Amino acid sequence: MPDDDLPETFHVITDEQLRAVSNLTRHRIMAVLRFEPATITQIAERLGLAKGSSSYHVRLLERAGLVKVVRTRKVRGVTERYYAMVARSIELPDPGEGGPDLLMRHAVADLEESPAGGERHVRMAHLRLTEERFAELGARLEALADEYRELSDPSLPDASLVFALFHPARGTQAVGHAR
Repeated sequence: MPDDDLPETFHVITDEQLRAVSNLTRHRIMAVLRFEPATITQIAERLGLAKGSSSYHVRLLERAGLVKVVRTRKVRGVTERYYAMVARSIELPDPGEGGPDLLMRHAVADLEESPAGGERHVRMAHLRLTEERFAELGARLEALADEYRELSDPSLPDASLVFALFHPARGTQAVGHAR
């Protein structure tokens, strides 16, 4: 499906939209729809869900304006709907102080459920950077993620990239040498 007419970013602003994306199953459905449209049946098969459960979650996403029907076709007298994301990316509001970072929670859940023995690259580094270097690293990470997103091929297996560059809370900062 050509997505040249898709907006780059959809900003989640309403409580209904936030509730829709906060559910891990719906997060995974959006990941399925990120690269190509799919039917309820295809989504259910891909995620190992019951068709009814898949339908329920897609309807909530559609009602919240996060996915939409992009085409239909008749199959044995039944109208089959193909759903897709409404934008290339979804931007969540800042969770605020002490609020849960939903994307990181979903990413950790996906990482924990990734196949045992599968290839993965996970690393944590504690850094001490000037504000200028901190901003530069953030921009480089975002550019690298954008570059590889452009290279994505829907026919290949999924891979997830998650990064978090942040200043820890004052009470959790490391003492001594940074690694």
